[in-house]
Amino acid sequence: MPLEPRELDIPRIPGALRFFQVMAIVTGTFLLLLVAEMIVRYGLGYDLEIGGPFGFITFTPHLQVTAFNGSTAILIVHGWLYVTYLVASFRLWSFMRWSFMTLVVLALGGIIPALSFVLEGIFTKRVRTYLAA
Repeated sequence: MPLEPRELDIPRIPGALRFFQVMAIVTGTFLLLLVAEMIVRYGLGYDLEIGGPFGFITFTPHLQVTAFNGSTAILIVHGWLYVTYLVASFRLWSFMRWSFMTLVVLALGGIIPALSFVLEGIFTKRVRTYLAA
């Protein structure tokens, strides 16, 4: 028998759901940006340089960036967004009292491209259906 959310946590669920939705979309967007950056960096051999001598935003050969390295910034920002996405997922998961495998699936949403968008839709529908009942 699956566990039900505690009565005390029900008022907190809409806020946790909204936090999860925002983080799923932002993290998924940055993950797609990260995939594109990896293709450009390792497939084509270029980094994204911001504010360099050749223009405001340019592609510069890998390891020859003299200004702000946008490619590295994308990596770092996605990493921190993923941590925040995990916090949002854990918060929603704990309020809804789902199984541990559900948390694992939610965690995969931040590392498999486009999965966070799919999971956001599925779990938003699931939570809203529960709250409406």
